[in-house]
Amino acid sequence: LSKLEQAGLRPTHEAERLDLLRRVTYDLLGLPPTLEQIDEFLADRQSDAYERLVDRLLASPQYGERWGQHWLDVVRYAETEGFEYDRTIPGVWRYRDYVIQALNEGLAYDDFLREQIAGDEIDANDPKLMAAASFHRLGTVRRNAGNQEVAGSRNEVLTERTDIIGSAVLGMTIGCARCHDHKFDPLSQRDYYSLQAYFAATHEHELALVDKVVYEDWKQNTLKIQKQIDQLSKRLSAQSGEEERATIAKIRGLESELPAPIPLISSIRNDFENLTPIHVLKRGDFSLPGDRVRPNPPTLLQASLSNHSSADDYNPRTALADWLVDKRNPLTPRVIVNRIWHYHFGQGIVKSPNDFGKNGQTPSHPELLDYLAMRLIESRWELKPLHRLILLSGTYRQASDSADERVAKELDPENQLLWRFNKRRLSAEEIRDSMLAVSGELNFAKGGPSILLPVDEQLKKQLYNPSQWKETVERSEQVRRSIYLIAKRNLRLPFMEVFDQPTLQVSCANREESTHAPQALELLNGSISNELAEKFAARLKREVSGDLDRYIEVAYRLSTGRPPNRDERRLATMFLNQGDEREFALAMFNLNAFLYLR
Repeated sequence: LSKLEQAGLRPTHEAERLDLLRRVTYDLLGLPPTLEQIDEFLADRQSDAYERLVDRLLASPQYGERWGQHWLDVVRYAETEGFEYDRTIPGVWRYRDYVIQALNEGLAYDDFLREQIAGDEIDANDPKLMAAASFHRLGTVRRNAGNQEVAGSRNEVLTERTDIIGSAVLGMTIGCARCHDHKFDPLSQRDYYSLQAYFAATHEHELALVDKVVYEDWKQNTLKIQKQIDQLSKRLSAQSGEEERATIAKIRGLESELPAPIPLISSIRNDFENLTPIHVLKRGDFSLPGDRVRPNPPTLLQASLSNHSSADDYNPRTALADWLVDKRNPLTPRVIVNRIWHYHFGQGIVKSPNDFGKNGQTPSHPELLDYLAMRLIESRWELKPLHRLILLSGTYRQASDSADERVAKELDPENQLLWRFNKRRLSAEEIRDSMLAVSGELNFAKGGPSILLPVDEQLKKQLYNPSQWKETVERSEQVRRSIYLIAKRNLRLPFMEVFDQPTLQVSCANREESTHAPQALELLNGSISNELAEKFAARLKREVSGDLDRYIEVAYRLSTGRPPNRDERRLATMFLNQGDEREFALAMFNLNAFLYLR
């Protein structure tokens, strides 16, 4: 408010109740409000009705699914390794389930980070903590014909594990200091490799959730076939034509003989006998080592944590986690509260959530950022109270239009000062999940192995091994929430891709919100929208039979969260008297009122 007054602006009026209901329900759950939720909120005329609504939403199991997706974007969660082979990482979906459960249970953010960074050091026999430590398995891996421990590949893995700490947790582009001192921020190459040294002993580890004898038998059979595959793969670089095609056919035949997966957690553990000596690398080249370094935080952040203890010989990542969540660390709390603000308002107080450095954006409200960071620490790092604080604010409850819009746009065209609420389009997951919800098809089942939807054969043929895409047969599984669809790096669903689902290669701090023709074509002609439009029409016919006016009202309330206005009712009546009900349902999916929040 102070910043607005200084600029000669004022906040706009409060949003209409139904707009606010739809906005906050999507923000916390990623789903439209149900008819029952709409009626309950409208009937509640108590002064604290909105506050109690927020509390109910924060307690919903769908909260973890919505906010879990935000975190998965930031840590570039995928279930395959990328590059040419794009192999599936066994059981890594357990990390996704861990994130959702942790958020639903209100796990404090400092413990949330500790468990992911050092879960195996805390308790290597705890499946939950080992699933949390799968955080370190989420980066891309170049297998090099099965040998990921060659020096170059090992260096790439260590780079992935170091860079994500910088971007996801610290909001620093520390990866820019890999090959030379940072060009903009006071980060040296030595700082980079000292941070990397915390991971020197970290190696892949599969925790089997079956009997040891069963696991060893499975492992030996798998390694035997994998060795043959690797030997054939090494020959490919020297082959071409018919010989190359024959070798590829043999490889795919062997891959089909690999034993079926067993329950595993793809995690990590320390192996000090195979510790990688960490050196400052000239130009980032692993073949040009310089001074050897020990684990240490970046120099510019050491002053505020002068008594930080160095990593010991057994729990280096525990020391790293303790440093990251020390209440004196100036970055960790500010980065996460900025992310939460960003997802609620469409832009952060710092508009570059992964870059708090000189090349990033300066905070629009630095005092507010400091205040929220301190509130987080004072509330024992719990995230739900922070959500509540933001969602109950007058700033969040503003309408998305303003009587002073013309003047305000001249003074603050990007709405940095938040004189109104920013409209936003639903994300790819929200659009698909909303279609499923309003059509009555959504399966609310939680957790478990990821779903592979049917895709065009041409997409499968682009994979190194098309047999990797084994579609989930059960229809009831195919209609689960989008967070449970497989996150495969080399094949994204066209519907999700066209609505700006990230590529999963690097941390995504801010999803693009593009507008282009293929989106309209997908909504009008795509198989997902047309199939679910038919289900939506069937639901309306089943639940509202013989009353056209009521039919139209329920359709609008389900898809837009409000009744139709006079013109919409008139046009819908004309349309239904001339066209079929499926086309009307499809039209509902194409409304701006369905696709956008205000």
